[in-house]
Amino acid sequence: MNEPTVTVTSVYTVNGMTCAHCVAAVTAEVRKIDGVTDVEVDLGGGEVTVHAHGPIDPDAFAAAVDEAGYEVAG
Repeated sequence: MNEPTVTVTSVYTVNGMTCAHCVAAVTAEVRKIDGVTDVEVDLGGGEVTVHAHGPIDPDAFAAAVDEAGYEVAG
């Protein structure tokens, strides 16, 4: 019997996003993290919601956001 897939949802605040290009850049980089299944970006609130097959490494998330040209708040 197959084990049910557990999805973990994490929400981060990202500084510096101001436009659709920002959303696309952050989404593309975060999707590259192993296990990530979906990424939602709330431009107005500066929040990035990540759905993954398990917990993602906060350092990997920060590195992906940095690669996109932004920074994780806090």
